[in-house]
Amino acid sequence: MSRGLRRQAPALIIAGLALVAALSGTVYAAAKINGKTIKVKSIPGNRLALGSVPANRLKPGVIPAAQLPPGSVTGVQIDAATLGQVPSAVFAERSQSAQDAETALNAANAQNAKTVNGYGAGCKPGTRPFAGACWLAEQSGTALTAPAAAASCAAQNGELPDALSLAAFSQQPGVVLATGDEWTGEIPVMSGDNLYGVVTVSDSGEIKSAASTATKKFRCVIPLVG
Repeated sequence: MSRGLRRQAPALIIAGLALVAALSGTVYAAAKINGKTIKVKSIPGNRLALGSVPANRLKPGVIPAAQLPPGSVTGVQIDAATLGQVPSAVFAERSQSAQDAETALNAANAQNAKTVNGYGAGCKPGTRPFAGACWLAEQSGTALTAPAAAASCAAQNGELPDALSLAAFSQQPGVVLATGDEWTGEIPVMSGDNLYGVVTVSDSGEIKSAASTATKKFRCVIPLVG
């Protein structure tokens, strides 16, 4: 029996050495496998574990946008410098331009602004500040009787000026009173029911009077508006 084992011993030793060599070669080969040793396109995508390849290892443009699942790309991964102006930004820009224009207009109007009891106030377009109120820059387009002229001013939340103030206003640069006098709100003479004279101011600044039934042009004085 021992003689048989002695005869098989060399064969067993050789087989054992061959097995060790084979296993060592497998381990060595596994240790040497890396990205360079893998043939291009030899590993299909479905053989990779999900999340095993980070985004920064992918070549730009390798994945078409149409193949990306919804929500897979967020603002963190997007370079804002590569984006054009979106439609809402265009409207926002126009809105800002309109706001800037309004600010500029308000700044221009601020030159005519007054302060009344600590509150900012100014004059509407078509009027100019004078003596603490807003005066129509131009006389009325239609000549009316004195009562009708007073009613027209009242409808604009204003009134006819007094004679001396209208005479002083006529001396301001760029102010020209209507030819044939303008109405004031003063009544110096009362001779009967609806029979009275009303003070007028001529285009040369002269103070006169006329019957209330005469028709003349006028300008209203309107309080400052906030």
